[in-house]
Amino acid sequence: MNLKTELSLEILSKLGLAYWLEVITDHPWCVYYFGPFGTIQEAESSQHGYLHDLLEESAHPMSVTIKQFCPHTLTISEDNMA
Repeated sequence: MNLKTELSLEILSKLGLAYWLEVITDHPWCVYYFGPFGTIQEAESSQHGYLHDLLEESAHPMSVTIKQFCPHTLTISEDNMA
């Protein structure tokens, strides 16, 4: 990724206009955010790799959603909700 693309994604993200993959797993329970992506198509085409990585780590994905916003935290688990 070049510097121009990185800066564009950073600006989109700060404005809440970038796309992010939200993956919720049930074992262990976690919410993961992967991104940012400039388009919904980029997010869709990237989801397979992220799901594959989670399965390799023995996580069990329950749902995948593409959201247009800026997450404050990239990983939410039971441990950091208290």
